Amino acid sequence: MDPYQPTKDDRFSFGLWTVGNPGADPFGGPVREVMDPCYIVQKLAECGAWGVSLHDNDLVPFGASAAERDAIVKDFRAALDAHEIVVPMATTNLFSHAVFKDGAFTANDSKVRAFALRKTMDAIDLGVELGASTHVFWGGREGAEADACRDPRDAVKRMRDAMNFLCEYVRDQGYETRFALEPKPNEPRGDNYFPTIGHMLHFITTLDHSDMVGVNPEVAHDTISGLSFSQGVGQAMDAGKLFHIDLNAQKIGRYDQDLRFGSEDVRQAFLLVRLLEGTMGTPPYEGPRHFDAHAYRTEDEAGVWDFAKGCMRTYNILRAKAVAFDADDEVRDLMAGTQSWEIDPLLSYSRDNVRKLRELDIDLDGIARQGLGYERLDQIMMEYIFGVRG
Repeated sequence: MDPYQPTKDDRFSFGLWTVGNPGADPFGGPVREVMDPCYIVQKLAECGAWGVSLHDNDLVPFGASAAERDAIVKDFRAALDAHEIVVPMATTNLFSHAVFKDGAFTANDSKVRAFALRKTMDAIDLGVELGASTHVFWGGREGAEADACRDPRDAVKRMRDAMNFLCEYVRDQGYETRFALEPKPNEPRGDNYFPTIGHMLHFITTLDHSDMVGVNPEVAHDTISGLSFSQGVGQAMDAGKLFHIDLNAQKIGRYDQDLRFGSEDVRQAFLLVRLLEGTMGTPPYEGPRHFDAHAYRTEDEAGVWDFAKGCMRTYNILRAKAVAFDADDEVRDLMAGTQSWEIDPLLSYSRDNVRKLRELDIDLDGIARQGLGYERLDQIMMEYIFGVRG
């Protein structure tokens, strides 16, 4: 049996917009046929996926009547049931229609902001109907090219007002939905508001119901700016705010590529999987392992499913390597080598500890001369990644 074959226990999920991407780009039209959402559900189940996520208009076309909407949702739910696929997350498309050219929740036109709220309430209702417990907010058009168009403080306030409104809506409806905010530094706007995980984490603290709101970080979005994604995710986990995550791959400084997970910077991919899986003995991430990526434009439909299988297989390979790496005796010794356990109790504040710290004899020169072994540790990690260990 293939130990890396995905199963539903792995909690892998894909967006309808990911495997359903027809391969169009700004320089050329589609190269693949658009696939029906019910067919996508069937194929994801065959690949070993556990869940599927969606924007509202990935499933229900913009402008569909209530009767059309209900018929589409009925068929989709039947497909989910037939193939034992769940919908863990839903989101709202607030970026494709031309009305959102200046943003949605932050737009200067209050009528646009009103429409964005109405559209999002409908999308939340749809997500709840399909079983989604998380609603993601990616502010694709929330930004500016001509910064003089608004005071950035107005944008922050408008976003806060929108999130507070929608939190109250969820509470009033009796839903158990949590919100996950997705940062990105740029694209499609020249500069997006709330560009990083840190920006989002602070913004959440200003909300009326901050307990309902977390983050949905994406590999590509941090990598575009050359940031360490694993460090950002670690901060979100430390804050108890990693509500969802988008996995893909990206080259630093390029447009948002949404490449197959692990296909670029396998080192960061390894560190991320190690963090999410808690192989160091730390609490793991319990949510969906969600892939927000798409197949190369070079691929036909068969290549799409090769892409999906590749995302999941790479994750499972890296998980196995992380487990082996953290169980390695030499790795454990290197990581524990500089610990002074008897000092740790003194690092919690008390008046007695203030006195003890002042009296503590610390050999600064000796510590400065001591090598930490990180070169060796890093080389061992690379050997596990390369497959010559473990």
